[in-house]
Amino acid sequence: MVVAALPSASKVRRELQAIALGLRRRFGIPRRRATDPLDELIQTVLSQNTSDLNSGRAFRSLKAAFPSWEAVARSRRPAIEEAIRVGGLARTKSRRILRILGQIRSREGRYDLRRLLRLPAVDARRGLEGLAGVGPKTRSCVLLFACRKPAFPVDTHVHRIVVRLGLVPRSASAARAQALLEPHVPEARALDLHLNLIRLGREVCRPLAPLCGRCPLRRRCAYAREAA
Repeated sequence: MVVAALPSASKVRRELQAIALGLRRRFGIPRRRATDPLDELIQTVLSQNTSDLNSGRAFRSLKAAFPSWEAVARSRRPAIEEAIRVGGLARTKSRRILRILGQIRSREGRYDLRRLLRLPAVDARRGLEGLAGVGPKTRSCVLLFACRKPAFPVDTHVHRIVVRLGLVPRSASAARAQALLEPHVPEARALDLHLNLIRLGREVCRPLAPLCGRCPLRRRCAYAREAA
């Protein structure tokens, strides 16, 4: 695939709009219940370097073991580690969770991030900066899933697809792809674009042996053209 640089901003915006519409025609409009911002933040931290299945189990176990985030913050680290062990990297993540909760208590005066819901997207994003182990992807997950702000988290599925489509250079990391594309994502399509891209990556645009003939984006895809 020959992709030397990102296409023009206007072209990227048009492409993302067309991609979102094409995926909606194939998959429909996905539904995802809005979550509490602090819940989403901790769940996303737990999802780092593990599967969605295991991170979901770890989050449910943590919520079952402690009645509130204040109770988590006041507990001893080994108890948190035990609660999230099923998700992997329990020692690292338990320390990170305690640090994050301490930072949020210091900033907000309580264990709560719902203030972000009332802020413009740029200010809400700024409110998540500097938290321990919380990078651009995690911030975007909280903004998109909990705050319903325009954001574009780039996971492994989304990264693979946008590279194959030729929207970003092949050498771009997931973090770089997010930085390049996020400003151009149509605000009204941000949530369904992200969720439908993940579905496309799981069902069609697989890492190995992608089903290009079944892909609704094949006419827009540099990878599919080369594979033909």
